Order: sequence, then C-alpha cells, then structure tokens
Amino acid sequence: MDRTDDRPVYVIGGGPGGLAAAAALRKRGVRTVVLEKSDAVGASWRRHYDRLHLHTTRGLSGLPGLPMPRSFGRWVSRDNVIRYLEKYAEFHELEIVTGVEVTRVEATENGWLLHATGGRRLTGRAVVVATGYNHTPALPDWPGRESYTGQLLHAGEYRDPTPYQGKDVLVVGAGNTGTEIAVDLAAGGAARVRLAVRTPPHIVRRSTVGWPAQRTGILVRRLPTRLVDGLGSALARISVPDLTAHGLPRPAEGLYSRVRAGAIPVQDVGLVKAVRTGRVEPVAALASFEGDEAVLADGSRATPDAVIAATGYRRALEDLLGHLEVLDSRGRPLTHGGRSPARAPGLYFTGFTNPISGMFREMAMDAQRIAKALSRT
Repeated sequence: MDRTDDRPVYVIGGGPGGLAAAAALRKRGVRTVVLEKSDAVGASWRRHYDRLHLHTTRGLSGLPGLPMPRSFGRWVSRDNVIRYLEKYAEFHELEIVTGVEVTRVEATENGWLLHATGGRRLTGRAVVVATGYNHTPALPDWPGRESYTGQLLHAGEYRDPTPYQGKDVLVVGAGNTGTEIAVDLAAGGAARVRLAVRTPPHIVRRSTVGWPAQRTGILVRRLPTRLVDGLGSALARISVPDLTAHGLPRPAEGLYSRVRAGAIPVQDVGLVKAVRTGRVEPVAALASFEGDEAVLADGSRATPDAVIAATGYRRALEDLLGHLEVLDSRGRPLTHGGRSPARAPGLYFTGFTNPISGMFREMAMDAQRIAKALSRT
C-alpha cells in the first residue's frame, strides 16, 4: 500500500535511539512514525541476559523528556530498562507500528521510499535509522565449526546460568558481555568456567569512591589520546589488581587508543574477584574445533559441555542501505546524529556508536540534534 498523506519522518527501530528521536521530533511538531519489526519496543533489551544492568548511571541515562525513576537505583536492570522504554513511548504518545520490517530504503525526488513487509511502500520526508548497535549476532567461522559436536551458541541466546549448573563452559570473548556471562555462570553453579581471551581487555571499576567511570569518560572524551592513555594506565595500576599471574595481563595498548579503535573497556562487575579466586579461568583464544574439542591458540584443547560465543554483533545495514553509499568499509554509517551523508540528505543515524561517555547519553544527544536538523527543513 502507498502512504503519502503528510509524509512523516520514519524512524526505523523501536529501541532507545529510535524512541528518543521520535520524542524529540514530536516535541518540535514533526509527525514521526516509528517502524518496529518485532511486536514491542525495546526488542534487543528483551533478548539480553537476565543479569544485565546498564553500565552507565541512571541519572545520565535518561532519554529526552523523561528521566529514569529514582526507584530503579543507580545501575538500572535490564527489566527496568524495558519498563522505562515502554513508559517512554506511552508518555510521549509516540506513533509506533509494530510487526513491520523495512527491507530497503530508496531516495526519491522529494523524499524517501521505504519497502517493508507485506508489500508496503511508505513515503516520508526523512528517515532516521535506529536499528541498533547490537543487531545481528556475529559468529566467527572457526575451522571445524560446522562439524563441532558440542553445544555452541552465541551470547545473544544466553539468558541465565540455570541450564549450565554443574557443567564445564567455555566463554569466548573478553568484552563486557563475555566477562559478565562468565561471572554469572561461575556464581550460578557452573562446575568450571573458562574465558577465552584474544586481546586482554582494559578493566575499570564501575565506580571509585562513588565516582562513576562514565563521568570520567565524559570528562576525558575530547582530550588528547596519549594523555588519556597515560591517565588510564596510572588509574588502573591504583584501582585494579594485576591479573597477569592468573592469565589476564594488562593490555599493551593504551585505554583510549583502544576506545578510538572501537573497543570499550570492561567494567568490573565481579570479574577481578572471580579470576583471582579461580572461579573464572582466562585461557588462550579459540582457534578451531575438532570433533568435540575446542582447540585454543596456544595448542591446548578443551572439551567443554558448552561454548558460548560473546563475539559481538554486526550492524547488518548493507541490504537496507548499501546501495546509497552511506556506509564505510565495515558497514558502519559514515555519519550520525544531526548530520546527513552528503550523498543522502534527509537520512539520519542514531545508536551506532558506543562511546565511553555512555550509549544512552549519546542517543539522547543525537535525538536532539536530529530533531533540530529536521525542524529546519
């Protein structure tokens, strides 16, 4: 069906970034329609593991026009994030259409044409893409993966440690997700938990003497990389024990150099203690599979009951937007926030960066910039 009425702004994705953009636009009098392929807002948060909490403080994680309730505590749980997003959509009276997946976006002479499920053809004055940083699970094509006879799952399928009680589990990936799942498994009764580490992560305290790491991230974000690297190294030596003897050495590369390359530091929510007590054992990176064995980069082998791959996600924007030449060589948007690509004016992106200052905070600022840009057109 064609929808041409008043040519609204279409927001693709009903997660925090999309809802924030829609609310900011609505406040400026711009009709905005959110298209969400699942049956409810916050779909990616609903799929996350039960233990998850925001790594950013409640006070710095609210979206435009509605703070997070104080009752949620300082570190907001996954379930409360979902409740907040539901309330946010209701509070701002957002126009949301669920069960509609946009498969392709095309520029037209006077706006945009969206191809969606059910043969829909939607025309809008502008498009905000907010399909999310964690969109499509990425599972490396390890040699022997297809013939591996053990249990292999992506971290996106993990919910809680109950199915792994009394079992030997290998968690692959030492980012925030992998380390949290490893700690969750150890605390939840797994018999043995190994953490396969390719690159040792920077570990930071979530807060130090009441000062959250997020505020430090905000303060240093525009300082020279070498300066922040030095400050980060000094702070780590004071606040985080050296775990080299336990198989988790300090990184050779500076913290902010890593951030610039896209690797966010790991917030300690029990990892340091779990490693020091042997409840989580760092091991070499996973190299391949042979039969029921996981072969590690140092030549050692393991036969775990389950392998959980915390190996990240892809943005998966190529089919949707690849023809518009608005993505870089890694499939990431060339612009975000209030800037449109030169080749595609009227196309905006939010939620595709993961800054140390906080993703929710960044999406809130992006929303205001997008609304400001579109209210001028």
